[in-house]
Amino acid sequence: MKNLNKNLIPLLIAFLMIAISVGCQTKTSPAEKPTEQLMKEKEIVTNKTKVEMETTYGTIELELWDDLTPKTVQNFVKLASSGYYNGLYFHRVIPDFMIQGGCPNTRDKDRSNDGRGGPGYTFEDECYRNGEEIIGKIDTNKKAEAVWAKIILPHIQNNRTPNEDIVTIAKECQAAHNFDPVMKHDLKFYQEKTGIMDKVYEQELIAPVSYGTICMANSGPNTNGSQFFIVTKKDGAPWLDGKHTVFGKVTKGMEIVHKIENLPRDKNDNPNPENQAFITRISFPK
Repeated sequence: MKNLNKNLIPLLIAFLMIAISVGCQTKTSPAEKPTEQLMKEKEIVTNKTKVEMETTYGTIELELWDDLTPKTVQNFVKLASSGYYNGLYFHRVIPDFMIQGGCPNTRDKDRSNDGRGGPGYTFEDECYRNGEEIIGKIDTNKKAEAVWAKIILPHIQNNRTPNEDIVTIAKECQAAHNFDPVMKHDLKFYQEKTGIMDKVYEQELIAPVSYGTICMANSGPNTNGSQFFIVTKKDGAPWLDGKHTVFGKVTKGMEIVHKIENLPRDKNDNPNPENQAFITRISFPK
C-alpha cells in the first residue's frame, strides 16, 4: 500500500471520467421517458419568481423555480436587482441549441474575453435532489452511482491508504467502464470498509435541459456564477442533464429567443457587433 498514493490522482481522474460517461449513458437510454414527459413529472413547483427580461430584440418572460433551485434563483435575482445584467449582450448563440449571456466582459470592447467573466465568486450546482434512501442490496445503476459518489470516491480521495477492497472495486469499475462491480456487495459492506456511515440516497434529476429552459453556464461542476443560457433545441439537450442547473423556463417570448439564436455571428458564435442583442433591463412583476 505504500506506493498507492502516488497513483491516486490519475486514477481518480479516470474514475471521474467513468462517472460522467456512465451518467450520460443512463440519461440518454432509449428506455428513459421522453424529455417533455419527464419535465411535467418533475415540475412540482409551488413558488415561482416571474421575470421580464427586456432586450433590444423584445421582451422574454420567464418563471424561476424557487423551490427546486433556491440558491440559483436567489443568485440570479440578486444580480438582476442590482442592475448587473443591464447592458450585457448574448455573446454565444448557436442555432438549434441555445443562446448564452450574463458575462460582464461584454461591457468592454474586447470581444476575445467574452464568456470568460463572472461575478467574482462561484457556487454549487442544484441538479439533483435526494430520492429514496438506499438500504441493503445495491441492485440498480442509480444506487451504485450514489454509493460511488457518496462513499467510494470520498473514501479514496480523503485517505492516503484507502481500503484495499474498495480500491479493487474502483479499479474494476475503471476496467468495466460502468458501476456494475459496485453491485457485488450491499451498503453495509461499503460502510464497514470505509467507516462512512452517512445515509445514502438515490439521486433524482430535478429537471432536464429541455426546450425553453434557462440553465446556468459553467466551466465544470459547482462553478456557477452569472452566466446562463436558454435552450432553443426543440428536443432539448439531454447530454447536459445533471451538468447544468436548470432553474426556470421561458413562459412567453420564445420568438424573441429564436431571433437572437439566428443572429449573424462570427466563428466563435458571437453575434456580429452590429447585431448584438443587449439585455436592457430585468424586472420582477408581481
